[in-house]
Amino acid sequence: MHYLPLTPQDEQEILKKLGVSSFQELLDAIIPKELQHHQKIQLPPAVSEHEIRNILKQLAGKNLTSTDHITFLGAGIYDHYIPSIVDTIISRSEFYTAYTPYQAEVSQGTLQSIFEYQTVICELTGMDVANASMYDGGSALAEACHMANDITGKAKVILSELIHPFYQQVVKTYTQECCVELVQCPSKNGLTDLNALKDLLDNETSCICIQHPNFYGFLEAMPDIEKMVHDRGALLVSVVDPLSLGVVKPPGEYNADIVVGEGQAMGIPQSFGGPLLGIFAAKMDYVRKLPGRIVGETTDIDGKRGYVLTLQTREQHIRREKATSNICTNEALCALSSLIYLCSLGKQGMVDVANLCVSKSHYLYDKIKELKHIKPAYEQEFFKEFIVETEKPTHEVIDKLLEYKIFGGVPLSMFDEKLKHYMLIAVTEKRSKEEIDTYIDSLAKIL
Repeated sequence: MHYLPLTPQDEQEILKKLGVSSFQELLDAIIPKELQHHQKIQLPPAVSEHEIRNILKQLAGKNLTSTDHITFLGAGIYDHYIPSIVDTIISRSEFYTAYTPYQAEVSQGTLQSIFEYQTVICELTGMDVANASMYDGGSALAEACHMANDITGKAKVILSELIHPFYQQVVKTYTQECCVELVQCPSKNGLTDLNALKDLLDNETSCICIQHPNFYGFLEAMPDIEKMVHDRGALLVSVVDPLSLGVVKPPGEYNADIVVGEGQAMGIPQSFGGPLLGIFAAKMDYVRKLPGRIVGETTDIDGKRGYVLTLQTREQHIRREKATSNICTNEALCALSSLIYLCSLGKQGMVDVANLCVSKSHYLYDKIKELKHIKPAYEQEFFKEFIVETEKPTHEVIDKLLEYKIFGGVPLSMFDEKLKHYMLIAVTEKRSKEEIDTYIDSLAKIL
């Protein structure tokens, strides 16, 4: 990166052009004085570039990473293997500097990659149509609720209690000024309570939102839920872990109407919790109600294949009252990462990764059942994640595990203070038998 210094002379020339004598005068013109809070920043003395690099390396070295630690963290962000081809391809300048493809004639490469991303998402979910991606799983779910209300003309949304708490907060924020009635369906034994759901369903319900696998990692009874929902004329919104679809029946096969999910597990690093990728797919009947943008395939005047943005039902493009969303962009580079990931694995590779997650997580689950002072909280079918109960508060257990260089899990007390003895454990295909055994041995010593 080039360093462009600004000298005092440059600053004076800029201020002169702006017609002010000082930077403070510029601030006074645009910010009311009562909103200006001046506080001196206690910066250390200036040092050379070489010295600052060393300081930054020391600071970065304080981070605990999955390179140095064995990680069993989950709750929406997972430590899956990313093939080297993913970073190699997205690091090409034509991809990572690509601008939003408003001008189709100069954006064919970007449009084609998005079109192919949409295609693989449809194949993965068993749905008819997918959009060019959303910001993340939470915003995708919120948009799905708006879409369902628009389709049905109703305003009651039922959220399973076992949808990710952060997703529920996003939905609450999105809908709080839109005359939407949000109702939470309680859970029972780690699954959505179907009797409670039946009682909550009425003729004013627009959609039921179910996470499958749910936040605790367990598999919901989607065929039973689907029948219950559609019998009352509501829509079924399924929140999925895309990697689970290597072994779990895709939502298209149990007649889901809208499918959303978080795509981070497909070739996107954990980083510090972002950027992420919101997956969004639906039945073709609802294609004109989809939020965001969709890329379509067409032919030009010479009969050559080409790609265009189409069905952009956003307030930027059509009359505001007809807009279905205010989502103004998509996570194109993250979507490309997931596309490359899925293409490099192929259909059998997806099945293999999913099976490894199942077998390794169940191996750990069975080993935990042999320990004292810790036990699985529920006996339910799960994919790669499950909840355990400990006699000690889980934050104490997790802190102790750090001494063994293990990220032991996510304490559920961070979502609900009443769950201070529960934690969520995720096991991906990256965890070896030796690592899992080390985790078990460490737990035994701590407990």
